Amino acid sequence: MNDLSKTAFLHRPDLHVATEGAFKGWRTWIRDSFETHVGPFWHRMDENGRVHCAFRVEKKHLNGMRNVHGGCFMAFADYCLFAIASAELEGPGVTVAFSCEFLDAAREGELVECIGEVTRAGGSLIFLRGMLRAGERSLFTFSGTIKRVKRKAAAAVAAAEQ
Repeated sequence: MNDLSKTAFLHRPDLHVATEGAFKGWRTWIRDSFETHVGPFWHRMDENGRVHCAFRVEKKHLNGMRNVHGGCFMAFADYCLFAIASAELEGPGVTVAFSCEFLDAAREGELVECIGEVTRAGGSLIFLRGMLRAGERSLFTFSGTIKRVKRKAAAAVAAAEQ
């Protein structure tokens, strides 16, 4: 099942679907300059309707010890929050809380994957948790809260940026 038509993905004009390479058929968002610079980060929905996220570790993701920089893990996990929450989010949102634990390092060339879940979705807040892995190794756990943003407020922010 790769049908995302009832989710926030439908309302994302910045959605890009890879047409070639290792992530062919996976999706990413191209509007976020920081994520584009740090990533690329990718997401897809499996046949059971679960969102999977991934990125391949490149040299630019490494710290001075030649392991993935903690900030890269955190940026990827924040990306994952929004991909995982897409079915519930149905529009814009912002991260209002984020917590994480570093468990192990990842190295250049490894595929870092994330599986997570929405633990509760209310009227204005969505609570989530997830784990990053490289193969069988657990690398990083996280939880976060997304606040839904009213479209009126988002439009005002966009207008102010112009």
